[in-house]
Amino acid sequence: MPLKNPMNLTISVAEPNQESGDRQNNGAANLEALQQKLKELDIDDQQRERLEQFLTQKQRVGELVEEDFEKLGELGAGNGGVVTKVRHKPSGLIMARKLIHLEIKPAVRNQIFRELKVLHECNSPYIVGFYGAFYSDGEISICMEYMDGGSLDLILKRAGRIPEPILGVINVAVLKGLSYLRERHQIIHRDVKPSNILVNSRGEIKICDFGVSGQLIDSMANSFVGTRSYMAPERLQGTHYSVQSDIWSLGLSLVEMAIGRYPIPPPDPRDLNSVFGDNVMDEHMEAAKSGKPLRGCPGEFEITGDGPLPMAIFELLEYIVNEAPPSLPKGKFSDGFDDFVERCLKKCPSDRADLQSLMNHNFVKKCESSEDINIGQWVCKVMSIKEAS
Repeated sequence: MPLKNPMNLTISVAEPNQESGDRQNNGAANLEALQQKLKELDIDDQQRERLEQFLTQKQRVGELVEEDFEKLGELGAGNGGVVTKVRHKPSGLIMARKLIHLEIKPAVRNQIFRELKVLHECNSPYIVGFYGAFYSDGEISICMEYMDGGSLDLILKRAGRIPEPILGVINVAVLKGLSYLRERHQIIHRDVKPSNILVNSRGEIKICDFGVSGQLIDSMANSFVGTRSYMAPERLQGTHYSVQSDIWSLGLSLVEMAIGRYPIPPPDPRDLNSVFGDNVMDEHMEAAKSGKPLRGCPGEFEITGDGPLPMAIFELLEYIVNEAPPSLPKGKFSDGFDDFVERCLKKCPSDRADLQSLMNHNFVKKCESSEDINIGQWVCKVMSIKEAS
């Protein structure tokens, strides 16, 4: 007998009792296979336990349909869609639901869903969990793990600037997420920026909105003009795109979060001097531990990011391609952080450090071994949310 699913495809199914049993057996087999893959990852016991917990919860969710969701609030907008906080009523789970309105043919829509299926395989402590996707009333819904701390662009607006020790922990997680996507799934992110890096009150840092669906990227490009300000020079010039382009975007994002504003064009040195004090590293460590704002924050600079830019877009893109790359203000951050960012922001992609060399950089090794920073506590204090138990 035919059954219509949320993608508006007609499929054949077995009798109800047989279907239920087969689905349970397949679900258990898939969960076991995914748990086996988790054993191959270089992660600690707590990370593995949390991933297994997520997969077990996900198994309870089953097929996603429009009427099962209760909207709880709006989390943000961008990259072609609106993200809302929702409750999945049958399971009781809180999720983040991204809705993307696209005027596309059914064949294109079906191709997008086929490509999105790879997200079920992307299970890492550094990747936002994926519950599933469906189509309803002209919109594609992508349902993801809810991260209660929000995205780094929102945290930056609240904090003004992000202390270097916190940026170090964030940087390690993003590098590990990018490495996982590349090594395990041959995926390049293609849109690294603060709004695509999420945190939660447990101190987890995860990346989202990576380019698993070329068809979705192409369809959104035809219907939505998003920010291009984090793109590497070679991408703006239309040449070959590689993971080196993601590294440029990471370096640019780190500079923005460190100085408290989008760094192109560079801020006036006099403005920077009025913000940064003398005992900078002591201040950074204190702010990272206490959650107190850094000197001159918030509100010393207008945070541009994805919002209004000080240049017209064509001027900005021309500047990125033709002018010197952005950098951290000298003497205001550790030598290791300064060197790391400089290696990311080379105009020529072949001159940029690759993922492996960045993972072995002394700044990353130092941040990996640091036990003084509890990013979950910091996020809770900055965002005024309750710390996870």
